[in-house]
Amino acid sequence: MTIKTLLGTAALLALTATGAMAEGETVGFSQIGSESGWRAAETTLTKSQAEERGIQLQFSDAQQKQENQIAAIRSFIAQGVDAILLAPVVATGWDSVLQEAKEAEIPVVLLDRQVDSSDDLYLTAVGSNLVHEGEVAGEWLAKEVGDKECRIVELQGTTGSSPAIDRKTGFENAIKDHPNLTIVRSQTGDFTRALGKEVMESFLQAENGGKDICALYAHNDDMAVGAIQAIKEAGLKPGSDILVVSIDGVPDLFQAMANGEANATVELTPNMAGPAFDALAAYWKDGTVPPKFIQTESKLYTQADDPAGEYERRKGLGY
Repeated sequence: MTIKTLLGTAALLALTATGAMAEGETVGFSQIGSESGWRAAETTLTKSQAEERGIQLQFSDAQQKQENQIAAIRSFIAQGVDAILLAPVVATGWDSVLQEAKEAEIPVVLLDRQVDSSDDLYLTAVGSNLVHEGEVAGEWLAKEVGDKECRIVELQGTTGSSPAIDRKTGFENAIKDHPNLTIVRSQTGDFTRALGKEVMESFLQAENGGKDICALYAHNDDMAVGAIQAIKEAGLKPGSDILVVSIDGVPDLFQAMANGEANATVELTPNMAGPAFDALAAYWKDGTVPPKFIQTESKLYTQADDPAGEYERRKGLGY
């Protein structure tokens, strides 16, 4: 951040003291992989946030395999890092390795996903309310279609991951009191464009060439972008013949909205590292323990919210 005006003496001293706490610390970051544009942006922003704060970041790409993440965490522990950031690929199976980090007195911060482990095994978790994201998507669709019969197909995220579980739960919560809205097909697209397109193709074939589908709900934008291509190749118009609502807020989905090929997205900010590093700086400085969950904002965007402008504003963020 560029400081354009002179800081007061007290503010400058405070800034210097805070920076000194983080300066020279080493943090291990176990990232899921690069399955989506959003994930790539999270990685880019985490690296830039670390650099700005003088933190040495040890980065590990797990290629969407839990065993790789566990191995990376154990490597970080062996190196004696000062903290570990973990974006967990699935929710279960973390107890042992998190216990090892705790015994080594290395704080762990979860990024954008939760784990089914005791919360005394990690310092804090930074993320959005994933159930709420699904609810926002479902509420938008219910309002959009009104009393019309609407057969919905759903592209789920990675099986067993907290976003897939919670975004499905939230969406179902939102539509349960609307009997005209029915999820007729639901399958994992593993958060990738390629599999999102492939699964959508099967949905289209099974649903009268897509003519019996009212709407697509995708657990992330990348799967939605892949599905949009499949809908177009089937001779239908995404955004009108089939409504498209998804979650993340990546540039390509805003481009699709600007082109009339998608209808809505619920933003998930990729800057999870900023709040994580803030929490760690306070913890390193004087042992301040943050709340167990630091929530980021979720915002609905539709075709009425200048999607072309949003694309321009986001395209340089590393997506």
